[in-house]
Amino acid sequence: MLHIPANFADYANSQTTNMRKIFFITISAVLSIALYTSCSKHIEGRTDNIPALNPVSQDLDAGKWKPVLLSRPDSFAVATPPLTNSGAYLADLNEIKGYQRNLSGDDIAKIRYWGAGGVLRWNEIIRELVAKHNLPPYQNEDGTYPIPNSLNPFNYPQFPFSNPPFAARAYAYLSTAQYDALVACWYYKKLFNQPAPYTVDSSVNAMNGRTDLPSYPSEAGVLAGVTSEIMKLMFPTEVAFIQQKLDEQELATIQSGTATRTDIKAGEALGRQIASVFTARAKADHAGAAVGNPDQWNALATNTAAKGETPWYSLETPQRPPMLPLYGNVLPFLFDSLTVIQIRPGAPYSTKSNDFMQQNQAVYAQIKSPSREQNRIVQYWADGVGTYTPAGHWNAIASEDFIKQNYSEVRWARNLALLNMAEMDAAIVCWNTKYYYFNPRPSQVIPDVKTLTGVPNFPSYISGHSTFSEAAATILGHILPANASVYEAMSEEAANSRFISGIHTKMDCDSGMVAGKKVGNYAVLKAQHDGAE
Repeated sequence: MLHIPANFADYANSQTTNMRKIFFITISAVLSIALYTSCSKHIEGRTDNIPALNPVSQDLDAGKWKPVLLSRPDSFAVATPPLTNSGAYLADLNEIKGYQRNLSGDDIAKIRYWGAGGVLRWNEIIRELVAKHNLPPYQNEDGTYPIPNSLNPFNYPQFPFSNPPFAARAYAYLSTAQYDALVACWYYKKLFNQPAPYTVDSSVNAMNGRTDLPSYPSEAGVLAGVTSEIMKLMFPTEVAFIQQKLDEQELATIQSGTATRTDIKAGEALGRQIASVFTARAKADHAGAAVGNPDQWNALATNTAAKGETPWYSLETPQRPPMLPLYGNVLPFLFDSLTVIQIRPGAPYSTKSNDFMQQNQAVYAQIKSPSREQNRIVQYWADGVGTYTPAGHWNAIASEDFIKQNYSEVRWARNLALLNMAEMDAAIVCWNTKYYYFNPRPSQVIPDVKTLTGVPNFPSYISGHSTFSEAAATILGHILPANASVYEAMSEEAANSRFISGIHTKMDCDSGMVAGKKVGNYAVLKAQHDGAE
């Protein structure tokens, strides 16, 4: 896990600073609420009233699709379900009918909420957790910054600080694990062909509609099991909340008449087993070393200066350590680590050159008089502190479009897995490039450059927003070809937002889009060979 700075909290140890602690925590809470409500692109209200999932196709052959990490869909065994005329099955039916006779308004609301699709809902939930934990720490008394520890996540600063690279990685592990779990689920559904409870007993109300999808094992149970394990790994201080959501999804699915408790439990057990494959990978993907250490931080500047270039440095006071300088060494999903180096763009203009100065002067000229429309663009794509980050923004865009397509759960999972593998690998390529060249930002080169959205605490070349956005636009344009031009226009606007905000030069943005396109094309290649098209 990433050992990186987290949200604001209690930072003082001595009794003499208690009043200061109380004051800072109070201010932090106020700021967190303000950021969360005004900047987080909170999407819950937009999707609360969508109808129950009604797929155009149930993708009954999805058990043959190619998983991400599993070698085969039956890697973990699932027991044969009870016969529908057995005492155990009849007891399960009676449980459903007992619930349905006494449903409260809150029960019905939750049935409708989860009926819209478990992949959608869990994606919304993880975006909200990312936004909640996307807060940098306050400095210590000596001017240093504390670093969170995933082994002791409740200590200040709490783990994690869900900054853009962490968030992209969290989305990727969740989506890929869900996809593999649902491929296995569909394999066993077709193998056992167990009818849904409302098909067996006509007195069971199908509250989220009727389909011909076999019910054993339950896709809701599979999603609850696999998701809870991944999310607990990524957000260990949120275990109680995650368990609450698991219980809520499973109960709502039973109450809806879609699955029996046996269906649910078989699915949950399968999901947890598959999650173990992904958590093992996460613990060994080098992300735990991404924060680096002071010697490595200092070497970055020293080595850059030795080349005759001006190194990047933090513009915060006191200076904050660079964000995740070794994240470029994290293991990608779509290609190997050598490919990261191949995708890495060539060197930027020398910091001593006229071309470099012209790039930065163009930023200065732009920032002097932004238009109202440019300010709107900057704020829409800012995705900074207290938000679900650029990768989360593209998850929200994708989700809103996927809702209209009436996908099955397994296709929802497959498409989000492709998107989020591209976003994580885009982060790896981008961070590898940033710390390879260690290039200064416009506001460091020209101190009179005052950005519209603050100054990120990592090197300038290449633009993260540009890399994330073009990777996302490329794979989404493949998934939904009719929207390809719209996604490309969004990507260009997102990249341009970083120039007009004063954060990046055009060189940073253009090179980021080139790198993002290459990453996105690897996701397209994977999509063309996974058996789902």
